[in-house]
Amino acid sequence: MTDTSPDTRLFSGPVTFLKGAVAIAGLPSDDLPEIAFAGRSNVGKSSLINALFHRKTLARTSNTPGRTQELNFFAVGPQEDPIFRLVDMPGYGYAEAPKKKVGTWTGLIHAYLRGRSNLKRVYLLIDARHGVKATDTPILDTLDASAVSYHVVATKLDKVKPDAREAQIERISDAVAKRPAAYPGIIATSSVSGDGLDDLRAAILTAVS
Repeated sequence: MTDTSPDTRLFSGPVTFLKGAVAIAGLPSDDLPEIAFAGRSNVGKSSLINALFHRKTLARTSNTPGRTQELNFFAVGPQEDPIFRLVDMPGYGYAEAPKKKVGTWTGLIHAYLRGRSNLKRVYLLIDARHGVKATDTPILDTLDASAVSYHVVATKLDKVKPDAREAQIERISDAVAKRPAAYPGIIATSSVSGDGLDDLRAAILTAVS
């Protein structure tokens, strides 16, 4: 059953695209709390964001990894008085993109994570089928070194057989359990079935409150 409490209804209300930033100098002011979504290319980030906010085209989805090439900022809430900003970050680990472009994306991601004072929490997406990969390590290290609170979100739960889900989530949990900036617990989600979306919405509201 969908939660229709006033707070959760925020996710069905106005969401306004503000800008895409390709460099730190282009970031919006730091006057609102921000939450950011990060993850490997093709982890299902755009699909999850769209499902989370009951949209189909809020975040661009594509069969081609690497479509998000900048920090995309969205204001959540009434346009005249938004509650927080959502930041859709470029996917990392996309080996087929030109090395120079990958280096630019990666540098932007790390610079944002290290220096954004109003960043309340990062939701780090991990494919439930594959768990934590070597390409996730640099982001995890940056988050820990910068003391940026992050919450791991397992995606594509619907693609894992029901009898294997608990073990897969436990593997992911074990991989981040000793990391100092990791928020306790894993939120297991599916943008297809809707599993875990209300839990993620509640977590976001707690982070920005």
